[in-house]
Amino acid sequence: MYPNVQAYDRGVMFNPDGRLFQVEYAKEAVRKGATSIGLIAKDSVVFVAHKNITEPLAIPATIQKVFRIDSHIGATYSGMVADGLHIIDVARNGAQNHRLVYDDVKSVEALAKDISAYMMQATQYGGLRPYAVSFLVGGIDTTPRLFEIEPGASFLGYKADAIGVGKKTATEILLKEYKDNISFDDAIRLGIKIIRKISEDKLVKESLDIGYVESGSDYKLLSSEEISQYL
Repeated sequence: MYPNVQAYDRGVMFNPDGRLFQVEYAKEAVRKGATSIGLIAKDSVVFVAHKNITEPLAIPATIQKVFRIDSHIGATYSGMVADGLHIIDVARNGAQNHRLVYDDVKSVEALAKDISAYMMQATQYGGLRPYAVSFLVGGIDTTPRLFEIEPGASFLGYKADAIGVGKKTATEILLKEYKDNISFDDAIRLGIKIIRKISEDKLVKESLDIGYVESGSDYKLLSSEEISQYL
């Protein structure tokens, strides 16, 4: 035990064991967030996210978990809503600025690196707190790609990944049932199956967001009627 251990709990600084407590707290907030899943399918990237609506009078359509970043890139998040929406705006601005300057789309990996670099600033400077959110960013440039960015600002590419509550259970199911070149429909069904396994409530179309990027077409978000066909 180190003297004055609370000193390492008041800002973003390493304790003698090499831990950043504020980053660990942010990761804990993500682990309590609603589940989001990303999968690389054949010629597409699919996002399936649970809205986890707890307020009985809430309007489900006002809650969004899967977003268009650019015509070829989508994203979803788990964690604090305000943090997630802010980073989504940052990512969109970065993608559009790249188009304006270079007259070309930004690669999925370059965008994931930019998000990571932006989030890293909150782990380095006094007076800031880490963003309590993890992201799945995916799309198609030369090939389908999917990346996770976590509160510590590290990012890693995946074939399929889950963030939020039940990540361990979701990962176990993905390891058993995900296959390379999984079909688009099967990827959606697998994502829904995982959320149904994790969620304590009955899944309805209003409690899911499903978006995808498909080779040769722009990002799309499924309507409630289209989602109901998979339930």
